[in-house]
Amino acid sequence: MMRTWLAILAFLSAFASPAFPEPGAPQSPDAAAALFGRMERAAGEVKTISSDFVQEKRLAMFDKVISSKGRFRFQKPDRLRWESTEPVASGFVLDGTKGRRWHQRTGKVERFDIRREPVMKIVSDQILAWAKPDFAFLRREYRIRVLAEHPLSLRLDPLSSPAAGMPDHLRITFSPDDRYVRTVEIHEKDGDSTVIRFVGTIVNQPIAPDQFQ
Repeated sequence: MMRTWLAILAFLSAFASPAFPEPGAPQSPDAAAALFGRMERAAGEVKTISSDFVQEKRLAMFDKVISSKGRFRFQKPDRLRWESTEPVASGFVLDGTKGRRWHQRTGKVERFDIRREPVMKIVSDQILAWAKPDFAFLRREYRIRVLAEHPLSLRLDPLSSPAAGMPDHLRITFSPDDRYVRTVEIHEKDGDSTVIRFVGTIVNQPIAPDQFQ
């Protein structure tokens, strides 16, 4: 579940974070400034996101792929819904500091307050930092490298030493018009990887309030 939340954060950050060329990369200052401006404009325009997703986790040791499907909803500044629909229904919603999570196998539906949930508090704080957006925060957290400009593709390497359950690096690829993320790749040190493909993405359309309850 932690890796799933990290994928969500990567997805959200991509709408709010400019791309910072790696030191020594061939981009000129003017090109870097233009790319920064391009991403900043995209961040300012996005208020809501609705998308389906397909997730594939590849287990290097067993040469096996585990697939799932689900839905994603986000509304600035602090509303989020992430749910898997196949093969097992599970997920969570956040609305400010209040949240709800569920899982088909346990049959449990739980209400929670992120002020008493350390992991969910981390998720919420990260989302708010990116939704503002707080560019200084992102630069402190990641080294962000431009892999390609059209369509835009980024690599994010955590600046701090990876903790247990944290990825080695992330790769994010945008749609050709920069308005939404098409794929998020999560690469782990042991060779496992997860690819999330967002499909049917709709930006800046109203989302029913009950999606966050």
